[in-house]
Amino acid sequence: MKKTLKTACIAGSMLALTACTSTVPLGAIITDIELPIVATAAKASSSKTGEASCISYVGMVAKGDCSIEAAKKNGNIKTVTSVDWHYDSILGIINNYKVTVHGN
Repeated sequence: MKKTLKTACIAGSMLALTACTSTVPLGAIITDIELPIVATAAKASSSKTGEASCISYVGMVAKGDCSIEAAKKNGNIKTVTSVDWHYDSILGIINNYKVTVHGN
């Protein structure tokens, strides 16, 4: 019985640790990362910045508009030169997302 329980615990732990894969670096306790989303071929330097954000609580409730269109509107941007993404999380309980659009 003990051997079966030990095997089940090890298998469960391995499954829990390998099942949560992501394309971005995530920390188990704290995550605070800034990543690029896209850069365009626009030649002009960016003079304006717009931001849009949203938040998630325990993966159960999420609210906000963190779209590129919302960030463009907030920064009064017509031509996008680049878009960055910021994500921070504490224990996966409170998750903040921010999209920053650079352009003119």
